[in-house]
Amino acid sequence: MQFKHPEILWSLFLLIIPILIHLFQLRRFKKTPFTNVAMLQKVVAESRKSNSIKKWLLLFTRLLLLAALIIAFAQPFSSSVTALQEKETVIYLDDSFSMQAKNNGFSLLERAIQDLIKNSEQEQVFSLFTNEKTLANVTIKDIQNSLLTLRFSPKQLNLNEIGLKANTLFSNSSASIKNLIVISDFQQLLLDSNAELDSTLNVHLVPLRPQDIGNVSIDSIYFEDNSSEQASLKVLLSGGNEEDNLPISLYNNEVLIAKSAAKFSSNGNAEVLFTVPNNQELNGRLFISESGLSFDNTFYFNINTPEKVKVVAISNSDGDYLNRLFQGEEFEFQKFTLNQFNYSALDGQQVVILNDLTSIPSSLQNVLNGFKNNGGTVIIVPAVDSDINNYNALLSSLGRTRFTEKIVQPSNITQIAFDHPLYTNVFEKEVTNFQYPTTQTHFKLQGRLPNILSLQGGEPFLVGLDGVYVFSTSLDLKNSNFINSPLIVPTFYNMSQSGSKSPELYQTLGEPNSIDITTETSGDNILKVAKEGYEFIPLQQNFPNRVRLSFDQLPTEDGIYSVMQNEQVLKKISFNYPRWESELKYLSINELPKTSTQDSVAELFDYLKADNNITAYWKWFVILALLLALVEVIIQKFVT
Repeated sequence: MQFKHPEILWSLFLLIIPILIHLFQLRRFKKTPFTNVAMLQKVVAESRKSNSIKKWLLLFTRLLLLAALIIAFAQPFSSSVTALQEKETVIYLDDSFSMQAKNNGFSLLERAIQDLIKNSEQEQVFSLFTNEKTLANVTIKDIQNSLLTLRFSPKQLNLNEIGLKANTLFSNSSASIKNLIVISDFQQLLLDSNAELDSTLNVHLVPLRPQDIGNVSIDSIYFEDNSSEQASLKVLLSGGNEEDNLPISLYNNEVLIAKSAAKFSSNGNAEVLFTVPNNQELNGRLFISESGLSFDNTFYFNINTPEKVKVVAISNSDGDYLNRLFQGEEFEFQKFTLNQFNYSALDGQQVVILNDLTSIPSSLQNVLNGFKNNGGTVIIVPAVDSDINNYNALLSSLGRTRFTEKIVQPSNITQIAFDHPLYTNVFEKEVTNFQYPTTQTHFKLQGRLPNILSLQGGEPFLVGLDGVYVFSTSLDLKNSNFINSPLIVPTFYNMSQSGSKSPELYQTLGEPNSIDITTETSGDNILKVAKEGYEFIPLQQNFPNRVRLSFDQLPTEDGIYSVMQNEQVLKKISFNYPRWESELKYLSINELPKTSTQDSVAELFDYLKADNNITAYWKWFVILALLLALVEVIIQKFVT
């Protein structure tokens, strides 16, 4: 037994006073003589014996009564070992998209919030954080409205991040008990390879599970064929049942333009094909209606009127392969000989190709350096008899690359860097049986630019990245048959497109990406990105005749956004939430070490209250004192 006010127990020494009063009677008896006292002597002896018993009973009763009152004021109680220690509580509430799954008609997040509000003590101070918000040192009354209006987040912290965040909310005291409560559906994404919770924390897990773990998602889209007036748009879905035919609708703004049905295979995947007008503006929205998660039922994309990529070639070659490569409508191509070229022609260009030049004038080198620094793309194809030293002056400034020596020896192009950004989405799989192009002579290359195509033995044939691409040999037919290879079309097409970061069909929120807008800005005349009810200013970099917009943490909502300048819409760009939470796979949380698990929020709080339970006994001692007072009255009245 413990006491809240043990210092009051010193008052028990006051019990000596009634004992002393009882032992040393202060009253003096006066003797009165009688003539015949024989009978009186017998009566006096019996009375003295009866009074002595009564006085002892009264003494013990009063001593016990006083002792009971003193102990009651000292407030005795009993508790567990940890009940009296200071406690800190931090709660992680998972508000990721997977918490949209329903149980008994309510989403898992709604159910968790209601249970928190219902079971939390109104005056208990704690800290709570979600995947994006942090509420430190609050009571449930302080944050009730914030919790009820909490929105789902596209972000998801893993267990390691949850532990690190919680530690910033706990104090540095080593004497307090630190309780970390994790309320989540515990998807497998929550557990990373380095997950390890702090051993000083008491971690309590509350796993929430939906009634149905099925969920159909629109995963991605792409053009299967856009070479004609009508483009084939393929939509990929996942998570369906083989016996289901799920309706899927295609809207242009708010107008329904097509509808189809998704037939799922045995692995739960489906492909749906829509035909849309090619090279026409389309603000597309794909929609399915199903009972799983709602965030992945809508998919936004847009097709903008394509802008022509401006390409200029400075060539001394008689070959016309460049004319054939850039004759499409998406290019605005010009070709000059070195003697004819006017440097002012570079204004407004996006790609410059130096083809089959034996040397590059220093004045042109200076112009090209400025062109590259302003975001342009430079493609260098040397001549067979190029001046190595002259070329190296330009190569070292553009890409820290240089020619070392000329090799006169036939060689095959045998290696393709499939993971290079230039060949993203070009190959469905790694090709090993293609017909190898050949070259008769080449220059050895040294530098930091990564290989894109390599000769046998690993020597570079094409290197490049970020707007600088260098071939190690002439592409003249007398020297190489590369221009007759199927590789030349995607290679030159993607090199030229890298000079202009045109918007894709869609972007994914949270992933770094950038687009170029053809316009000019100055001073406060900046570009804004907006949709109805939401507007922000992205990071922007000015180049001649264009502005590059970069996106990372913004925006935070999916939808079709307008890029605006002075209230004028320049271009549309679509953003979608990442789909990595669409597949509902849950952790076996019993495998997590150093944790305790409760089936619900209510059970968890009952468990914590039982662990903190303190049993008070002062009321029983007050009742005992009242009973002893009653006993004293009875003794006074009935004991003679």
